[in-house]
Amino acid sequence: MGQVSRVDAVRLAAMKADEHAEGKDAEGAVMASDAFFPFPDGIEEAAEAGIEAVIQPGGSKNDDMVIEAADEHDMTMVFTGSRSFRHD
Repeated sequence: MGQVSRVDAVRLAAMKADEHAEGKDAEGAVMASDAFFPFPDGIEEAAEAGIEAVIQPGGSKNDDMVIEAADEHDMTMVFTGSRSFRHD
């Protein structure tokens, strides 16, 4: 969602899924992020929205905390090791 607040970005993405996913919602969805999660708060918000899996590049010094949060919510997490968005 390109928000300054990483937690608001998750909230808005879940809201968009609820409103625009043709009869679907965020429950059971997969969330993709082009940036790593520096803290577990985004994962906590995703779990609250019903997200079941996350794909992200990883690379935060807090990856262990983020993985722990995902594990606590039985959320699958995939690390790509690279970002997809090109910054020039």
